[in-house]
Amino acid sequence: MVHPVVAPVLAWYDDVARDLPWRAPDRTPWGVLVSEVMLQQTPVVRVLPRWVAWMERWPTPADLAAAPTADVLRAWDTLGYPRRALRLVACARALVDQHGGELPDDEAALLALPGIGPYTAAAVVAFAHGRRAVVLDTNVRRVLGRLLAGTALPPPHLGVAERRAAEEVLPPDDATAARWSQAVMELGALVCTARSPACDECPVSARCAWLQAGRPADAHAGRRRTQAWTGTDRQARGRVLAHLRAAGHARADDLVEAWPADEQRARAVAGLVADGLVEVTDGWHHLPGEAPR
Repeated sequence: MVHPVVAPVLAWYDDVARDLPWRAPDRTPWGVLVSEVMLQQTPVVRVLPRWVAWMERWPTPADLAAAPTADVLRAWDTLGYPRRALRLVACARALVDQHGGELPDDEAALLALPGIGPYTAAAVVAFAHGRRAVVLDTNVRRVLGRLLAGTALPPPHLGVAERRAAEEVLPPDDATAARWSQAVMELGALVCTARSPACDECPVSARCAWLQAGRPADAHAGRRRTQAWTGTDRQARGRVLAHLRAAGHARADDLVEAWPADEQRARAVAGLVADGLVEVTDGWHHLPGEAPR
C-alpha cells in the first residue's frame, strides 16, 4: 500500500521541479554522481556552473581519471571541501580499473568505490538508475521528521528508526520510488526549509505532525556543532589553496600573502599536504604534480 503523502508530493513535484541538467533525460550516471558530490554542503546556485564546465571537460570517468590533479583542483575552484575533488578522481580511476568506466547500478558495488558513502550510493541508484533506494540527505530527513515524527529538525546523526520510517514511506516500485526520493528532497529544498518553512505552500501540510503540534522548537539544538567561517583553519586552508591555484607555486614566506597568521598558516599548509592537496618540492609549495622546473 502506498503511503498517503506520496501522491500529493509527486503531483507538487511535477508542477514545480527545477530544471537542472543532472535531471535531464540525457543525463549520465557519471553526471549524476558528479552532481551529488558537488552538492554536498554546497548550494545548487554555486554548483550549477561548475557542474556544466566539469562535464564539458570530463564527460566520462575515463576522462577524469586521466586528468592532472592540479587541473582538477583548479576546476573545482571555490566549491569548498576540495578533498571531494580528489575523491572523485580516485573514484573515476577505480571505475576505469574495475568497472570498464561505467557506474555500477547496485548500492553494494557503489559503496566499494573510493569516496562513496551510503547517501551517495543510494542517490546514484535512485537518480541515475531509476531504482528503489532509501535516499536520506538533510532535506529528506527534515521533511520526514516533520511529517511523521513532529520534530523540527532531525537529530545530528541518522538513526535506525529514521531509516526504517523512510523505508516504510518509500513506494514499492522502482520508478515511483525514484521519483518520490527526488520529490521529497525538492520539497525540503524549496518549501520545508530549515529556517523559514513555507507551510502554506506545502502539499502535505494537512498531514504534518510538526505543524499539528504547533511547530515545536528543535529538540536537538544543544547537540549541534556550529562553526563560523571567518578566521577558521578552514578559511586559512582555502586562502592558501587559492593562492597556489593562481600563482602555481610559492615559497613558505610567500604564503604570508594568503594568510598572515604564522601558526594558523602552518597548520593549514600541513593539513593541505597531509590531504594530498598540496605538495612541497625543494622548498616550493605547489599543486600536486606541478613542481617548479
